[in-house]
Amino acid sequence: MEDEKGSVEGQNERSDKEEVFTKVVRAGKRTYFFDVKSTRHEDLYLTITESKKRLGKEGKMFYEKHKIFLYKEDFEKFTEGLREAVAFAGNGEVLHNGHKIMEEPDEAVAGVPASEFSDVDFDELGTR
Repeated sequence: MEDEKGSVEGQNERSDKEEVFTKVVRAGKRTYFFDVKSTRHEDLYLTITESKKRLGKEGKMFYEKHKIFLYKEDFEKFTEGLREAVAFAGNGEVLHNGHKIMEEPDEAVAGVPASEFSDVDFDELGTR
């Protein structure tokens, strides 16, 4: 995997979506662009773009792109979800708040007699 990074400088005209930082990650046949942009009100947000070179019907090459926009208020939850998904895809372990979830084996309940559990009738709960 090859990485490039840098900030975008020297733009003559300011657009509504000015790029302030770019990180390019080449991974196999795909390229990912992580662009931090600024709005007119100086609010920063992130765009993540996946770009893949494709061969069109007429034999011409083109780039297929998929883009998501990620806003500041969503950074923490997005990062947590991404971290959990990557951990699961990598080794099948489910994480919660960055920690491995330890599930109790079914045998822990199997040895307890049914009389130890409460018999709840949900219809009776609403009549009292």
